[in-house]
Amino acid sequence: MSEPIIFYDIVSNAKAKAWSPNTWKARICLNIKNIPYKTIWVEFPDIEDVCKKIGAQATGQKPDGRPHYTLPAIYDPNTKAAVSDSMTIARYLDKTYPETRVVLSVEADAFTVMFEESFWSVFPTYGPFNIIVPPLYRILRPASQPYFRKTREERLGKFEELAPPGSTKRAEKWEETRQGLHRIATWLGAAPDSSGEEKLFFMGSKVGITFADIRLASFFIWFKTCLGEDSEEWKDMIAWDGGRWARFTAAFEEFEVVDDGEDLESARAHLNVTAMGRK
Repeated sequence: MSEPIIFYDIVSNAKAKAWSPNTWKARICLNIKNIPYKTIWVEFPDIEDVCKKIGAQATGQKPDGRPHYTLPAIYDPNTKAAVSDSMTIARYLDKTYPETRVVLSVEADAFTVMFEESFWSVFPTYGPFNIIVPPLYRILRPASQPYFRKTREERLGKFEELAPPGSTKRAEKWEETRQGLHRIATWLGAAPDSSGEEKLFFMGSKVGITFADIRLASFFIWFKTCLGEDSEEWKDMIAWDGGRWARFTAAFEEFEVVDDGEDLESARAHLNVTAMGRK
């Protein structure tokens, strides 16, 4: 590899800037593989324009049928490829850089897709969103806040009414989150690990971390970033299921690496050459 991959992430005022569970999935893949990359920090209103300019595909459709563009996205100057969607990025990295650690093997692909598609089913009323969206809004930069509030309140309702601190509703959403994670814990514990120890990862200790584990770890990083690592709610959360989640998240700490990167505005001058490969 002669040039670092350009990685597009959503900026915030959090200490490490990175917060999104979706972009964290791709970032952890890059970190686990030890592939050099540089982050370009993007505000919410700029995501669609950036994706179009680098040639990244839309990842869905808006209610009116128009393409919906999201991050993460990468631009690889070594292959002139633009890739969006975290799982698609993982597959691309595995295929393009086979000398690095595999995170989404052919054998695990079907399971991983099923896990990704069923993940939110364990939270029937999207309890985690109700808890996290208000504090997430507060750590976003002013350039992203109006867009984020408008688009999320259209789907969820007023932030102030989602799960107010001390309310019965908040307690209910936390209980839903606890029960959902407990269900995932039962999936992990359904079969013993080959080592005879606690099965921390979906494919077991022999295989180690795979994309399904990365997906789950990104969910926890999202909570830790938005609630604060020193908050009582975060400490309670990782203590659930006999402390399993504290042990699980500890296994990912070495991969929670965030480079300084560069804000989009300062990168625009060289974006065409560095990140697009076209004029």
